[in-house]
Amino acid sequence: MSTNESQTQTPPSEEAGVTKNPSKKELAKLERQRRRQEAAAAAASSISAVSLEDAADPLAANYGDVALVDMQSKPKTGRVWTQVSNLNGGLKDQVVLIRGRAHTIRAVGKKMAFLVVREAGFTVQCVVTVAPDLVSPQMVKYANGLSRESVIDVEGVVSVPDVAIKGATQQVEIQVRKLHCVSKAVPTLPINIEDAARSEVEIEKALQAGEQLVRVNQDTRLNYRVLDLRTPANQGIFRVQYQVENIFRKFLKRQGFIGIHSPKIIPGSSEGGAAVFRLDYKGTPACLAQSPQLYKQMAISGGFNRVFEVGAVYRAEDSNTHRHLCEFIGLDVEMEIKEHYSEVMDIVGSLFVKMFDHLNENCRNELQAIGRQYPFEPLKYLRDTLRLTFEEGVQMLKEAGVEIDPFGDLNTESERRLGQLVLEKYNTEFYILHRYPLAVRPFYTMPCFDNPAYSNSFDVFIRGEEIISGAQRIHIPEILAQRAEECGINVQTISSYIDSFRYGIPPHGGFGVGLERVVMLFCALNNIRKSSLFPRDPQRLNP
Repeated sequence: MSTNESQTQTPPSEEAGVTKNPSKKELAKLERQRRRQEAAAAAASSISAVSLEDAADPLAANYGDVALVDMQSKPKTGRVWTQVSNLNGGLKDQVVLIRGRAHTIRAVGKKMAFLVVREAGFTVQCVVTVAPDLVSPQMVKYANGLSRESVIDVEGVVSVPDVAIKGATQQVEIQVRKLHCVSKAVPTLPINIEDAARSEVEIEKALQAGEQLVRVNQDTRLNYRVLDLRTPANQGIFRVQYQVENIFRKFLKRQGFIGIHSPKIIPGSSEGGAAVFRLDYKGTPACLAQSPQLYKQMAISGGFNRVFEVGAVYRAEDSNTHRHLCEFIGLDVEMEIKEHYSEVMDIVGSLFVKMFDHLNENCRNELQAIGRQYPFEPLKYLRDTLRLTFEEGVQMLKEAGVEIDPFGDLNTESERRLGQLVLEKYNTEFYILHRYPLAVRPFYTMPCFDNPAYSNSFDVFIRGEEIISGAQRIHIPEILAQRAEECGINVQTISSYIDSFRYGIPPHGGFGVGLERVVMLFCALNNIRKSSLFPRDPQRLNP
């Protein structure tokens, strides 16, 4: 057979010497097959190229994704991580290891990349630069390919630049030597952190300059709360919130109070009214506690003369306002009274002055972070907390042209107006209003001795909004049962509460305050949802 003959092939479509052209369907099938083969070859070539590239990089161990097996609590290596907040010039030329999120990533050609790493609201600039035996071009490429918000470990040498670093909180840089990704974030986030961290002032300035910036609305923030919580302002808000709770506990402990934990599933309403979450408790009607009120009083009867509680409170009110939640954290206090309910107000005044002082002195960074996104003026308060009677407050409003029912309650507008008047006259945004009309207080409130139309009760205000309700309680069981019936409460559902007063109980009183509301008003936030980690209101059950 000749060479030419050996290279001649019979087309598959020829039969018995008859040439048959392939159909359009067959041609299309062959074309699809050819494309699949080319794609497979290209993929194989790509994989081969990557493998060859990785194999050719002697520094490949210095970067890459951390394997799952290395995150399954293998024996400890002895490595020590430095917090980003602790990075400063004193660490110059030292090798540090940090963990944080890839806040921003900026490529500078193929041989350099800048990473800003964020941890707990603090940021540091990290520089990945090609250097012989230290950083390879492949490592720079890897750094540039990271998705923002991915969790990364960075090891490198601390350096101090000659000029200030504008894009980070820490005024040092890390010259990266190792870079590993612990957890990848999706390439496209539902909201960007820089958008969520932007203030209304920035947005308005940009609009005036003809530039339109992204505004993340409240519902979107709450839908993607885990991302929204990463902004500097939110990091500050919830660190301030922790300090409010912390100083609440510490102050009361020093005053001889002990902490208690009361049940949240109870047989009847603890505050009166119909705004309760009802449920079936093993075939028995029950509800979620509107407050620990009944049980902290029973604790007084049990011989604990001074008690406090930090716990969840549930209100089923359909209040779609800026300051109401269906679930919040209550800070509650109850104490024996020796002579006068002013003893309770003494605790309130001292506690909150101490709390405000502590926040101003120890939370400067957090308050600044909050103020950059939500600008506010520091709270004005007196060393000795101002006290006004309800009648004095009504008179101040009347003199300002606001008519108020002397035996009714103050509405939101009246509270704000009175707050303005108090600020103008006494230069304080924190004050106590006491001797409220009995008709607008809960059934367990003690009437005044000199006028039963009024009560030994008080509210406390910050920036014109009520944050605390408190009072001396009725400790005579017969009067208590009568008041409960008058307020529409089935006495049988609170019989154990009333019976606890039949065994001897001292005069007592207390107060309750919402943790989220304290933070909201101290920081002058415009909505309580900003100070609730995962808020529950009449419209929201998720996330």
